[in-house]
Formats: sequence, structure tokens, C-alpha cells
Amino acid sequence: MQIRISIYEDNSNLRESLSSLLTLTGEYSVAASYGDCKNVEQQVKQDAPDVILMDIDMPEVNGIEAVRKIRSFNRQVQIIMITVFDDNNHVYEALYAGANGYLLKKYISDKLIHAIQEVLQGGAPMSPAIARMIITNMQQKVPAPSNDYQLTNREKGNIAMVIERQQL
Repeated sequence: MQIRISIYEDNSNLRESLSSLLTLTGEYSVAASYGDCKNVEQQVKQDAPDVILMDIDMPEVNGIEAVRKIRSFNRQVQIIMITVFDDNNHVYEALYAGANGYLLKKYISDKLIHAIQEVLQGGAPMSPAIARMIITNMQQKVPAPSNDYQLTNREKGNIAMVIERQQL
């Protein structure tokens, strides 16, 4: 059984190239391809794709809003963002909206087939620069472990008394 893929990309040349690339593999069938997301709910329900390739910068309804709409009625379909945006805001917005992966267009010819396989196996495919950015952001936001439990002086005194009694 072939994997059904829907493509949302406003650049018609890229949309056609993606469709051809996927069809040539023999493993995938392009259920549909669209140049905008204004009817995304109806289209996804009708096409029943296994994977959606979603551009962010789309006319009228952007790809992130389209992902939110899709997630409101379908949690199973795998969604990979395909975009030129590599900034924190777009990446996190897309992931919080429900995207399963994030692939920069400059890597699309080398990474797309692997990314689709990865997302279908439960992974979260990302361009290397995106993965590094997320890890860096997480490491910067994790507070360093601290032994300061913000105890009051009375609590500290009580602990000191307990320790003293245990030593006797």
C-alpha cells in the first residue's frame, strides 16, 4: 500500500517538483497538492493523507494556522513543515501548533524522502540547523541545579536541630 501525501506549497514549480520526486520513488502517491490553505479542513478530510508537507508562507491562511486547523480534527496525520524560515518564532510556533517535523527547503532534495520515512516511524525529522537551535534554546532555558530551596530561617533552624539530634 502506497503512502498518501498531500502537498501545500504556493510555489507551483516547487509543488510540481515535489510531486514528481515523490511519485518517482514508487513508495508514495500524491493524494493532492494545493497552492493555498484556505480550504485545508475540507481537503484533508477528503484526501485522507498519511503525511502532509506544509509550507509556512502561504497566501490567505499561513501554514502554521493550517496545522492548527488540521490538529483540531486530525491528530494522526503526520505533518512536516517545509520552509525557508529558520528562526525561533516560526520553528516553535509550527511545533506548538502540531507539526511533527521541520525541514528547511535548502535540504529538501537530500532529506525529504528520509524525513517522510522518519516521521512515519514515529520520529521528528528536522534539518540539522533546526535541531541544533532547539537544543541550544533548551539548554539556555534550563536552570542550573541549585541547593537553595528558599527555606525560611525558621525552616533552616528546624533542619539544623534534626541533623544535630541524629548526630547524638
